[in-house]
Amino acid sequence: MSGSAAASRIRDSERGWRVLRRLADRHAGYFTTRLASRTGCEERVRVALAEGSVARAGVGLLRMTDWPRGPLDEYAMWSAWFEGGAAVSHHSAAELHGLGRLRPRFLHLSADGGRVPSVPRLVVLRRPLRANDVESAGTFLVTTPVRTVLDLAETGIGQSALDEVVADAVAIHRCAGADLRAGVAALPPRTAARVRHALSRA
Repeated sequence: MSGSAAASRIRDSERGWRVLRRLADRHAGYFTTRLASRTGCEERVRVALAEGSVARAGVGLLRMTDWPRGPLDEYAMWSAWFEGGAAVSHHSAAELHGLGRLRPRFLHLSADGGRVPSVPRLVVLRRPLRANDVESAGTFLVTTPVRTVLDLAETGIGQSALDEVVADAVAIHRCAGADLRAGVAALPPRTAARVRHALSRA
């Protein structure tokens, strides 16, 4: 290989690594082996694994080790798996927003594409993610409080649990009653009635 060709390859490798780092930083340092391949960084990642600057986080998942551990790492990790095309939703979103006391045993995500991993703790609902239904939580997306309430109403959680979620949402100003009333227009009548009942008690 000529000197200029070698220099070009090094520059391309460095550019790929910068892209990989930037994309991983969106998700608390997590990235997939697919992303490493697409950015042309497989060899660089192998070296980083040996050096300890990258660690395995699961099957097909890696992490830059200069990121500190945090309580929301699992959400960021699965966001990286879906490459930003997923949002924490339903019971898990309610917990993040401080709505109700649902204490989810599973991590709930809504995703508009990508392969669903075989992880018992993960529950993934396939659906399009509209921009006005999600908000950033830093290293991952989460459904808005309004969307979260509407999602929970559709899942059929108990009325008393839904009442508590809605009461919390209104009391701590996570969403206005008027926004919820507007949101129920797209729901089936029985589900809409559940939300209206909860609002009447909030």
